[in-house]
Amino acid sequence: MNALNVAEYMQTLGLHARQASAAMARSDAATRNRALRSLAALLRGNVQALQAENATDLERAIAAGLAAPMVDRLKLTSGIIETVALGCDQLAAMPDIVGEITGLKQQPSGIRVGQMRVPIGVFGMIFESRPNVTIEAASLSIKSGNACILRGGSEAIASNKALAQLVQQALIEAGLPAQAVQLVQTIDREAVAQLIAMPQSVDLIIPRGGKGLIERISREARVPVIKHLDGNCHVYVDDPCDVEMAVQVADNAKTQKYSPCNASEGLLVANGVAGEFLPLIGMIYAAKGVEMRCDPEARAILAGVPGANLKRATEQDWYEEYLAPIISIKVVAGLEEAIAHINRYSSHHTDAIVTRDHMNAQRFLREVDSASVMVNASTRFADGFEYGLGAEIGISTDKFHARGPVGLEGLTSLKWVVLGQGEVRR
Repeated sequence: MNALNVAEYMQTLGLHARQASAAMARSDAATRNRALRSLAALLRGNVQALQAENATDLERAIAAGLAAPMVDRLKLTSGIIETVALGCDQLAAMPDIVGEITGLKQQPSGIRVGQMRVPIGVFGMIFESRPNVTIEAASLSIKSGNACILRGGSEAIASNKALAQLVQQALIEAGLPAQAVQLVQTIDREAVAQLIAMPQSVDLIIPRGGKGLIERISREARVPVIKHLDGNCHVYVDDPCDVEMAVQVADNAKTQKYSPCNASEGLLVANGVAGEFLPLIGMIYAAKGVEMRCDPEARAILAGVPGANLKRATEQDWYEEYLAPIISIKVVAGLEEAIAHINRYSSHHTDAIVTRDHMNAQRFLREVDSASVMVNASTRFADGFEYGLGAEIGISTDKFHARGPVGLEGLTSLKWVVLGQGEVRR
């Protein structure tokens, strides 16, 4: 497509989305839930066909020299397909929040004033690599009564087309407009420029991908954006703590999977437990090939660990999101220094404390300025599915509208409603 044709194509998608959004907002919960259950069944019934299309994307990505973490994100395994299908089922079983009126209060004038939860309208989703995002975005859009335009990365185009076709089939089977979920069929980058500059058709943009993509969209968009730039997450091991638990949490937060944005990139350890804890976690990291970038105190303690790959941490390491088997490690005096370090260097995504001290846990929860803050749990739980949201559209580190994993409520808005019996203002 040339630039003119791309612009016309995107305008057409926008027009169809706006029309479909009106039908979705009118639809009842039973119909939307029927579409979700149909989609779950279609996903489970087409695993082999979906993986065949995914294999095409994987072969092309490997041939193009795509980085290993990106290739990993591109995989559409049977487990991933089942997870997104389960997410559809979970969403279908959840209560409907669209049209819910809350906070209704009688005023002295006689009127009753409250707020109604309503769909956003149309959102545009721009994402890279992970084809499962197509289903997560589509299912949340259906449940919340919205329409959406999805633009995946060129590396996942075959997988995304196959998934989007199943979504539209499910919508049609439920009696909903197929155009309620549309996938941008071109890989021309001009499509993104058009999508983020169509306020007449799109109410919200949600980018999900690398820092460069999100920075560009945030800078150029003429539509409100929900975003997070990176995931520099931390585990802080407090004194006192259950050292065995701390080792388990720090291991899982870093090594369960290296590529997600909720993997831990920094490990802070209170001085009082560093001598006992660091050699134990160091042996695990060494066995798993994790490079440890340490401050002098942590490096001295870890020096005796066989096979440990130790490097001297630089100031930049405290800011880094590695998305790889690398972790920064620092010994701190205690809770206050840990909180100060996190609030200075983190990306305000997800941070965790492992502690036996209830007061320290409460201070950590209150004072760490992140979208998700955890006590005695792995940062890998910072996920819409794990939070019981059914699925997530992304993570927001902004402080307005939606923060943390964005699920149903993040795709709705509130409007004021006034119920009266003929009252007039005097």
